[in-house]
Amino acid sequence: MYQKYLPEDLLSKTMKRGGQSLSNEDRISELPDALLVQILSSLPTKVVVATSVLSKRWRSLWKTMPSLEFSYNATNDLERFSDNVSRCLLLQQAPVLQSLLLNIHIDDEINVDCDIGVLLGVAFGLHVRELELQVHSRKFYPLRFHPEKLFRFPTSLYKSRTLETLKLGHDVLIDVPFPVCLMSLRTLQLKGVRYKDDESFVNLLKGCSRLENLEVALLTQSDVKMFTIDVPSLQRLIISSVGEVVYVIKAPSLKYLKIRGYIDFDSVLIGNTPELEEAVIDIAYTVYDYNLESFTSVKRLSLLTPEPITFPTGSIFSQLVYLELFTYKADWWSLLVLMLDASLKLQVLKLTGFGPCSNEEDDVANHDEDDEVENHDEEEDVAYEKWNEPKNVPICLLLHLHNLVWKFYGGQQEEEKEVAKYIFRNASRLKKATFVRLLGSVGECESMVKEASSSCQLVFK
Repeated sequence: MYQKYLPEDLLSKTMKRGGQSLSNEDRISELPDALLVQILSSLPTKVVVATSVLSKRWRSLWKTMPSLEFSYNATNDLERFSDNVSRCLLLQQAPVLQSLLLNIHIDDEINVDCDIGVLLGVAFGLHVRELELQVHSRKFYPLRFHPEKLFRFPTSLYKSRTLETLKLGHDVLIDVPFPVCLMSLRTLQLKGVRYKDDESFVNLLKGCSRLENLEVALLTQSDVKMFTIDVPSLQRLIISSVGEVVYVIKAPSLKYLKIRGYIDFDSVLIGNTPELEEAVIDIAYTVYDYNLESFTSVKRLSLLTPEPITFPTGSIFSQLVYLELFTYKADWWSLLVLMLDASLKLQVLKLTGFGPCSNEEDDVANHDEDDEVENHDEEEDVAYEKWNEPKNVPICLLLHLHNLVWKFYGGQQEEEKEVAKYIFRNASRLKKATFVRLLGSVGECESMVKEASSSCQLVFK
């Protein structure tokens, strides 16, 4: 089983055929343990364990692996799986169990809580640093009718002093009747899990005094209607949500915020966030109003929503250097003018027009996202309101803007052409203009840029 994972030149030194070595020289076994462990760390755990049959040199090497991964596919006995994994964990000789991933698919196992709970208890006894638990039920059991079908994360494990990262996914029930104590936890991911009540979520966060990274993803309708995120140490927050849910955010140390999904933005109540540097609003839902007052201090702002946004009158985005906007609704040209005028230091401007598909495949730079919210509703009315050229050229165009990215530029609307010409004519320090999935004429874009600037690099993707 291990053979296909080993490099061919090394495999040839270790394989045997008919009791005879293909070579008298076993160079791979002569490598130091630290290097062998590094090689094995890139292989599945079951393959790593299989290497123990190679020779005496390899017999116990797998026991020093700091990261382990196990999967159960509802084809065997869950109790036996739990026993085998527990035994494997107890044989570990690594100084620290750095990470453990459990990916479990269940059908109608009766003792789910007990069987999974036992091996989790063993892992916590070994002071695991990072735990990821994904539980998937092959049958659909709505929480409100069959909560007993979900795996209830053991409350006894909410007292770990060493756990730094906890990732829970899918058919896991969070039932925390009292505040917990996860004093070392810095990263918490709750993706598609269910909650017994509002207090379970609050009690979980109360015990995470050093939490820095939080991701909350509601993939289905939830019985919980209010999520209160009151974490003074929190620096990075990602919310992916559906349904009528209210989020109350109290995170004065927050530096990065992303809100996405089918949710009313006015259902996200944000407190004072003086250190916020980047905000991404990616909401595909019909609402009447958004407001930007919470984001006037950010350096990077992405507004990926088809609905109008209210510009905070008199506000100045004094730190903003990156701005991303949709431009296929009538109100967006006015917002663009206001944002340019208020963003004194803007360096990068990205515009996305109305294209063949409206979900954003090209996410904001430098972000790793797993599950994109797809298919923003296509709007039949994409007519632009009349473009009114500002009387005064914004300072950012004259002094700072050096990079323009325009996705789905078509040039079919006269107003769209006028906006493009205005930017090229007045952005005196523009170094690069990139058109992504151009819908119009390449020659027309080249001519437009050449008329305004000879030094601007033109790129088509």
